[in-house]
Amino acid sequence: MNRNAIYRFLFCLLVVPLYALTQPVNLMPMPQQLTWGEGTFRLTSEFTIAVEGEAAPRLYHAATRALRRLSGRTGLFFAQDFITQESKSDTSQLQIICERPATVALGEDESYSLTVDAKSILLACKSDLGGLRGLETMLQLLQSDEAGYFFPEVIIEDAPRFPWRGLLIDVCRHWLPLEVIKRNLDGMAAVKMNVFHWHLTEDQGFRIESKVFPRLHELGSDGFYFTQAQVREIIDYAGDRGIRVIPEFDMPGHATSWFVGHPELASAPGPYTIERRWGVKDPVMDPTKEYTYEFLDKFLGEMAQLFPDEYMHIGGDENNGVHWNANAGIQKYMKEHNIPDNHALQAYFNNRILNILTKYGKKMVGWDEILHDEMPTDIVIQSWRGPEFLVRSARKGYMGILSNGYYIDLIQPAEFHYLNDPVPSDSALTDVEKSRILGGEATSWAELVTPETVDSRIWPRTACIAERLWSPVEVRDVEDMYRRLDAISFQLEELGLTHIKNYDMMLRRLTGNRDIGALKVFVDVLEPVKKYQRHRQGITYTQYSPMTRVVDAARPESMTARQFNQAVARFLMDGNAKDAAIIMRWFKIWQDNHAELLSIIKASPILWEMESLSQDLADLAGTGLEATALLQAGKKAEQSWLENAKIVIAGAGKPRGQTELMVVAGVEQLIMALAEK
Repeated sequence: MNRNAIYRFLFCLLVVPLYALTQPVNLMPMPQQLTWGEGTFRLTSEFTIAVEGEAAPRLYHAATRALRRLSGRTGLFFAQDFITQESKSDTSQLQIICERPATVALGEDESYSLTVDAKSILLACKSDLGGLRGLETMLQLLQSDEAGYFFPEVIIEDAPRFPWRGLLIDVCRHWLPLEVIKRNLDGMAAVKMNVFHWHLTEDQGFRIESKVFPRLHELGSDGFYFTQAQVREIIDYAGDRGIRVIPEFDMPGHATSWFVGHPELASAPGPYTIERRWGVKDPVMDPTKEYTYEFLDKFLGEMAQLFPDEYMHIGGDENNGVHWNANAGIQKYMKEHNIPDNHALQAYFNNRILNILTKYGKKMVGWDEILHDEMPTDIVIQSWRGPEFLVRSARKGYMGILSNGYYIDLIQPAEFHYLNDPVPSDSALTDVEKSRILGGEATSWAELVTPETVDSRIWPRTACIAERLWSPVEVRDVEDMYRRLDAISFQLEELGLTHIKNYDMMLRRLTGNRDIGALKVFVDVLEPVKKYQRHRQGITYTQYSPMTRVVDAARPESMTARQFNQAVARFLMDGNAKDAAIIMRWFKIWQDNHAELLSIIKASPILWEMESLSQDLADLAGTGLEATALLQAGKKAEQSWLENAKIVIAGAGKPRGQTELMVVAGVEQLIMALAEK
């Protein structure tokens, strides 16, 4: 065992609590009401499940999957194979009583009650969707002790706070194939999310087959698109998990890929090629041509037949108006029709599209920009620019969903997303206005992800967003959220999600399959730079840039850094010797780590960009050790030492390789405490 491995082992012995039987149950989302008993239901190989009442086939499928997941976790050889209508209820330990089959649609009843006692488990639901949600809660209740596996006695009454709890996945900027979508649908179901927002068209790719206009996908996708058979497969797969599928066809902007095969739709002459870079681009549909609406009528009619959900998303965001302003014919049309500006012109376009969607029995969803006084109030506004836009739309009578604050591609911590609420407790909206806010969606934009890394950018943080959209507004304990999030993250792995296991794999590739111990110590305290800084640090990313560097392996939130910074805060508050020991143990690990990592860096050119940051971590650790020792001894620091410490902190605080050292803040607190003496 190398030195770093020994350090990590000793550290775990020092700080990892032994929860055992006293560990609180790891439920996420937290239910509305829980009443705990004192006993346990012991799980044995005799365990069986039966469904009573009226239910759609998906409830039987979900019960079967739950049984297999229990078997996988426990190693128990259950005799029951599939749960069917013939499964006997009078001898089954888990009875699911369902009143009626549901339609996977907005506003469907998802409530359930779950009762566990020493002899049996009862799951009751008004619709089979509630049964699906209750089964996920039951799976999260599973615990173990020296006697085996068990469920604690409990009575749970539960229902979602918001009816719209979604995840957007962009498959356009980087292609994400069928298996990625399926495993993320499983993750969504595990945390009770119920809307898959499928972003299917973008400047960088047209990702769905059109049999009416095949040039759209043939020329606009590089050959990477979903066939209509695959779309139906995804819709069925999602529906089997109680998840709605809402497609987004972005228009009139973000539409370059449309124009590769059909330049006649555009406001400027072609030819067009697929856009390889990111950002707001000029190409936009021509809203003054009748041909545009004839084309879109046929296309949307085809898509309306393919997607059963009553809602369809038209995008509508980030049209910069450059090509409209430069087109003399469009400017003439605006004058002749008294259209004062581009915002009004887009409202005209949106109303024409709304008429088409209405004809096909669909309701319109769009981003903030579609909101205009001329739009009817039966559309849904998806707010990405800020909660004030959601409030404004609710007051004007529009239904809305919140995505601002849930942009998981911006690499912000779980706490930030968790405390972001579509309707905060201090909201000034009336009850009627609050009812118009349907919920929210996490958004996974794909500029900087690939099939290898996308799960790590979605999970586990999206689970805390799922809780915010399901659980009561009062559930806001950040520390307890992080405790539960860690457990749920581990459980999500059984669904095939790769957010944990791909980390070590990427580190092995970075080291050329050498020992990753020292690299892991280093990368464990890194995070990618936040928001859109990665595009602004001297590297021009395209659709084919490598996504295999340290910044791609680093997790969006360093739990090691978070725990370290918390230990520093506690130590500065009360001088606790245990926290001081934790801090100094980490400092010793980091101080020694650079020497061990340096040989790996020298042999791995892909790591060269990280050498100076690794050295800075070692220097930072040395400074931190001295600072902690001075504080423990109650001594002051010399002014020259303080000045040098500030130089070390400033150096370590500079991003390298589009990553940041997340322990700088903790060390800076120690230095500030010394400076105050």
